[in-house]
Order: sequence, then structure tokens, then C-alpha cells
Amino acid sequence: MSDTRKKRMSMLDSLAAAGKQGGAASPMMASNRALRSARDAVDSHRIWELDPTQIDDTRTRDRLDPSDVHDLRDAIEANGQTVPILVRRHPEQEGRYLLVYGGRRLEAIRTSDKVTKVRALVATLDERDAMTAQISENMARRDLSFIEKALFAKELVETGFGNQSQVAEVLTVSKSAISMALSVAELIGLDLATAIGAAHGIGRPRWEAMARAIEENGADRDELARLADDVHTRAQVAVVNGETPPEDVSVAAFDAVMGHLAPSPARPAAPKAKPAEKPRRQALVVAGRKAGTLKRTAKGLNMELDDPRFADWIESEAQVVFEELHARWKSRAED
Repeated sequence: MSDTRKKRMSMLDSLAAAGKQGGAASPMMASNRALRSARDAVDSHRIWELDPTQIDDTRTRDRLDPSDVHDLRDAIEANGQTVPILVRRHPEQEGRYLLVYGGRRLEAIRTSDKVTKVRALVATLDERDAMTAQISENMARRDLSFIEKALFAKELVETGFGNQSQVAEVLTVSKSAISMALSVAELIGLDLATAIGAAHGIGRPRWEAMARAIEENGADRDELARLADDVHTRAQVAVVNGETPPEDVSVAAFDAVMGHLAPSPARPAAPKAKPAEKPRRQALVVAGRKAGTLKRTAKGLNMELDDPRFADWIESEAQVVFEELHARWKSRAED
């Protein structure tokens, strides 16, 4: 193998190791079939330098805030792009490419005034293989939060990538974990999740608790999203004013929404309405046979008569009968 190809393979291997923290090793590309297939499909000649405008990103979104690339842009401007992105040739448009992974690096260079070319490896992959490689690279990074993974899994199912079992397999989790994540993603909703943000450090149990609270309270998710947006806005204002914003604004937004949903001593839960008393029914009998029903409710007394002719007569004589019954009631009460 030539030194150039060895260098290219090493760079691809480093993609799978991106996102290591504290020296903890992430799974190497050589042990991942999807990424190994992508590596083997790479054009064997060179690392390309492409115009960022030649590359389209039509992938399923896996991050809630993919635009947060300022630090990465500064690093690339200072040190150069050390790790290439991976693209595949556009199946229909000559001279154009589709992004497989490396979206943050691509966006960082697109927003840079100093770096005009993006270093890319070009692979021959179909759409499904490209999607599988994207998923595997994300799992190797291990930097997606729970809600990002849940929304990613939901979109994979909805866009026809596969059923729950197939998505669970490619995400290397159990089917029950996917089922639970899909349920949470459905109840939270994309708009509210986006308003809150990735919220790293907020794990499955707390997102499940929020989903349950939304369902049980019948909460307005649009209102909750506005509440989360307000937290982000206040954090931005704090920065402008030279104040210190929360360490992770998305976590602060999560806590604000959860605090709104959960009762507290300062805002006790509204008392539950007493269940309506079950109506009492009594059969009306004439000469040993049922002739109607008397029903007592919280609102009054209802009489239902089986014989419509008798009902007509009662209706015509109602005032006289009512006065006679009322007089009898008063006479008995005075006794």
C-alpha cells in the first residue's frame, strides 16, 4: 500500500475516533462494517479540495444545533482542516457532490472568510450506504444527546430507512430502546425539542418525565417552546451585557420547561375537580308494572314516562299536578 493511501486510510480511521473525551477510545473504524465499507469505497487517487458550494447536504438531520460551528471555524482558520469530510458523487448532476458526513466542518468552511476550499474524500456509495455510514460515524463520535438520537431515530423510521428493528440494529441499541425513544420524540415534538436544544447531560429518564407531564397535563407545546426560547434570549442578552449566562443554556431551557410542567411550593397544582356524582335512578310502577323512570342528578329531577299518551296528559296538566304535589309537600313538612 502506498504512503498516500496509508495516510488517507489513517485520516478515515481518525474520523471514527473524533469526539474522544479524556482519552477514552471510541470504536475504531476497522471494527465498524459501515464505516469500513465507506472507507473501501473512497476514490483511491487523492484527497480532493472542493468548493463548498459544490456540495449539497440532503441528509437526515441528527443535530438540533448544527450551526454552532464558530469555535471549529476559528480552529480550521488557525490550523487548517486536519480531517477531511466524506462526500459521494451526485447521481444526477455532474460536478456536484452529496455530503455523507462532516457537516460541521463543511459549515465552518462555508462561513469562513479565510478558507475557501474544503478537503474531502470522495466515495462511491448509494443513498442507503451513505445513510448507514452517517449513522455509524455519529455513533462513533458519541456526542449526540438523548433527544437528538431520539429525533434522529424517529426521522429514520418516518423517511423509510427501515422499521424499528432495522433502525435499532444500525444504531446498535435494543428495539425496546428505539420504541421508547420514538414515544418520547413523538410527545415532545420537534419544535419544542429544537427550542430547548440538545441538552447534553439530560438523559432518557428526565426526557421521559417531561413527555409524561406534557401528556398528563395536556400542555400546550407551543407555549412551552416560547418559554424555552425566552431562556435562550435572556442568555444572549446576558452575554451582550457582560453577564455570565448559564453554562449550558439548553439545560437551563429544559429545566425551565420542566419547572413549568411540575408543581412547586410557589405554584401549587390546581385542585382536581370532584368527580360528578352518579345519577340515582328509580323505577316508577303502576299496577305492578314499570311505567317510567325517575332520575335524580346534581342539576335536578327528571321523569321519563314509557306511555307517550300519559306523558302528553302530564304535560297538559303539569301546572295543576305540580301545585297539588307542592301543597302536599308543604302540608307534610308543616306536620
